[in-house]
Amino acid sequence: QVQLVESGGGLVQAGGSLLLSCAPSGLTFSSYTMGWFRQAPGNEREFVAAINWSGGSTNYADSVKGRFTISRDNAKNMVYLQMSSLKPEDTALYYCAASTASIFGIKNKIVNHWGKGTLITVSV
Repeated sequence: QVQLVESGGGLVQAGGSLLLSCAPSGLTFSSYTMGWFRQAPGNEREFVAAINWSGGSTNYADSVKGRFTISRDNAKNMVYLQMSSLKPEDTALYYCAASTASIFGIKNKIVNHWGKGTLITVSV
């Protein structure tokens, strides 16, 4: 059974930083493109960042470019999202995603597995 378990969410002040982690299990991790999405109340789930199987290629939503960094450790079966300079508009439920598609595919929500999400709240 495939599981993606996110952790690291919480409450942070604007301008602060957080590190999200995702621990996938039940899949061949190094074969998957991994991504992060977020969904704010009343909004659709939106793409945040993605990383290819080797970690050699990444892609970001314009809204987070320069502030967020996605990375992965294939030896530990972990994917991370380092978030800095957080803004109140970053407040959302953040989801880890695993896809057998490319970065282009995962950006278009071609996702095989979703985590349950971890909540980030950025206060003013």
